[in-house]
Amino acid sequence: MGLIENLAGKNKVMNVGVDAILRNPNQPRKIFEEAALLELAESIRSCGIIQPLTVRKLNDNTFELIAGERRLKAAKLIGMKEVPVLVMNVNEDASALIALIENLQRKDLTFFEEAVSYDKLMREFAYTQDELAFKLGKKQSTIANKLRLLKLSDETKARAVEFGLSERHCRALLRLEQEEQRLKVLNVILQRNLNVAETEQFIDRMLHETVSRQKKEKRMVPLFKDIRIFSNTVKQAVEMMNKAGVSANSKKSETEDYIEYVIRIDKPQTV
Repeated sequence: MGLIENLAGKNKVMNVGVDAILRNPNQPRKIFEEAALLELAESIRSCGIIQPLTVRKLNDNTFELIAGERRLKAAKLIGMKEVPVLVMNVNEDASALIALIENLQRKDLTFFEEAVSYDKLMREFAYTQDELAFKLGKKQSTIANKLRLLKLSDETKARAVEFGLSERHCRALLRLEQEEQRLKVLNVILQRNLNVAETEQFIDRMLHETVSRQKKEKRMVPLFKDIRIFSNTVKQAVEMMNKAGVSANSKKSETEDYIEYVIRIDKPQTV
């Protein structure tokens, strides 16, 4: 028997005023589709709330929502004054876990909301990745992969959610270190409607081109160093001739393709 069933067996169902139920600060779900919410409201109007909301008692007059925010919102839309709730005797730690588990089991969260929830639980309750994975019945690697998604910028995450990109699309973007590159690839994905495999191939080519360019630039550094040495040698040679009484000067011109030095040495005047 799971965490929720164990706790539910020890608690009771009662009716509570909707205004007495506070939102759970650890609610992982942030996006509620209006059309789906209105549909749920009409269902509740016709059939009532079949599954009670889950709350915990804060004091004699106030409860904190653990699970069932959509049902609470829908009930308020149709003007319900009271809703059935299951009152659980749990602390904030367990409340946060139950809220997350309920959303995960219903598959109501985006992968970014899931990642934010993992991060928040680990920070607020000092869980390690292994401990959180054990409590949620997941692999540690699953937790780690979700947390890595938080490295993406807010802009990238927002656009990924807006256009319905998959988690694998977003993990592919993490292979790019610079935000400018990620946004460039994101635009290409959206413009060309690339699937995951095509996205990974495009990123492979981009990374290969970057490595090749860096190698070329690395080879050019010694070359430019040698050119500077040669330029200094020309300058020193002209200075030495002038000191020795030989009139000489040099003229430098440069294009995209070459550097040109013209050295002029005046012949000694004959009497």
